Amino acid sequence: MITLYHVPSVRSRRSSWQLNELGIEFELVEMVFDLKVLRAPEFLAIHPLGRAPVYQERYEWLQSMHYAETVAVHAASLVQQSVFIPEEQRSPIVQKSESCRLEKAVEILDNHLKDRAHLLASGFSAADVNVGYSSFLGAPFISFDGFPNTMKYYDRIRERPAFQASVPKEGK
Repeated sequence: MITLYHVPSVRSRRSSWQLNELGIEFELVEMVFDLKVLRAPEFLAIHPLGRAPVYQERYEWLQSMHYAETVAVHAASLVQQSVFIPEEQRSPIVQKSESCRLEKAVEILDNHLKDRAHLLASGFSAADVNVGYSSFLGAPFISFDGFPNTMKYYDRIRERPAFQASVPKEGK
């Protein structure tokens, strides 16, 4: 049985919708969008950043797939601040805040990678593609120097032939 920890007013709605679309029976643990709940020690034991959704079956794979988006959201905000928003309208406060959030997400990733080469104990998976891409997106904005496990992971990801094949050729 899949257990879904869900906050109806955030992106975890997609997870609930998807499970319902697929006709998969699951236990729903509905939570309020409140930091007292999301940062409670009991919930942080389930998700170290206190985010929803959280699945508790095929936990590592599903969690990693969603975690990739957590990293990407902060990196994408920094991309917007540095590329799409006119320089005179950029916010140093947003840049600092998103950089801190991105670093916290990478810290969690670094701890997860302490004793493994990839996100799953079974080896490389689609979760690594997603988290690897999100790391690629965030790398220009923070230093991985303080996160040695993440740096080694990121280096391994970038060395993969399939990753190399996806990198734009010179001048493109």
